[in-house]
Amino acid sequence: MSVTIDGIQFDNIDYYREGDVLSLWSGEPRRPASDDASPEGHYLQFGEDGALIAITIVNARRIFEREGKIPITLPEHQVEVTDLGAVLAAA
Repeated sequence: MSVTIDGIQFDNIDYYREGDVLSLWSGEPRRPASDDASPEGHYLQFGEDGALIAITIVNARRIFEREGKIPITLPEHQVEVTDLGAVLAAA
């Protein structure tokens, strides 16, 4: 299963149901060159080239069930992730 956000395919997905934490990686998990928090409180990780390589979303199911989407502010713009239903349901 994979999720595409802002044209980036996140194909390594891990959902911790008890903590309601969703981790999305593009490729294999690896040490980021830098990281930041979005205004929404999501944890963003970037590779050496500045490309987004991972997103960690706390309260993913709760946000998705309440809003039907998960807004994420990236460095350049905001996106709304709406295709996480299958990911969260499978967990």
